[in-house]
Amino acid sequence: MKFGKTIKIFLIDGEPNGRMTCELSNWSGKAYKIPRIKVKDCIDRNDLVSTGVYLLLGKDEEGKELVYIGEAESILKRLNQHLNQKDFWNEAIVFISKDENLNKAHVKYLENRLHNIAHSAKRYKVENSIIPTQSSISESDRAEMEEFVENIKMLVNTLGHKVFDEKRDFKPKQKVEIFAIKAARGADGQGEPTSDGFVVLKGSKAASTIVNSMTPSFVKLRQKLIDEGVLVNKIEYFEFSDDYIFSSPSTAAVMVMGRNANGLSEWKLKDGKTLKEFETNEKTAKAT
Repeated sequence: MKFGKTIKIFLIDGEPNGRMTCELSNWSGKAYKIPRIKVKDCIDRNDLVSTGVYLLLGKDEEGKELVYIGEAESILKRLNQHLNQKDFWNEAIVFISKDENLNKAHVKYLENRLHNIAHSAKRYKVENSIIPTQSSISESDRAEMEEFVENIKMLVNTLGHKVFDEKRDFKPKQKVEIFAIKAARGADGQGEPTSDGFVVLKGSKAASTIVNSMTPSFVKLRQKLIDEGVLVNKIEYFEFSDDYIFSSPSTAAVMVMGRNANGLSEWKLKDGKTLKEFETNEKTAKAT
């Protein structure tokens, strides 16, 4: 029988926006979530002098999520250095071992793995100027560190950041339903609903032009996607250069079709079933 993991969160300063610790049942690791303005206060946390890995999190001027991933033999010392060296971040998430079992080789391995996963997920812009070198560790240590990686991914998500999450909601042993739109001016999109909204898949085709009646905010968003290289001009259509998450199926449909649209009725499965019909059937099935 498999049991879920219990997550314990403790508010160090007694406030939700202050420092907090986060632990998992039956795991030797421990997470700290530390606002930048609270780093100096962490002199009272003796375990932060130990070896670990950390994430610096913030946003650029356009609101794009940023992350820097690093390791240190003294986490607190390194965070204090970053107060003067890097100004984009407003929060740090730190991972250490409660039994002080992490050594330099372990955290170098973790740093490399986390960097590569974040880069592959493409949720946040990774601020590391170079790819961290992966250390050579034993097979048993590697297995232990891979478990550490999985727990870090879970806790970072729990603490409010999807740095390591895939854009698509892959569910083992569950059929993935792909929805499609085919419309005028070269529009031919594929996508699926996710916990974040709706993801349009890489290679989908958006309409070559937009109609004059398209809502101004959507016109602005489309231009932003073009400027950022998400939509690439192929003359007869625009192509999605990567999977892209929209806040709703309707916004996704508008970007593909180049006109105002209701995504619940426009996105359809191969059998013609609309997204609205699919979601209604799903709710009915779960209720019975």
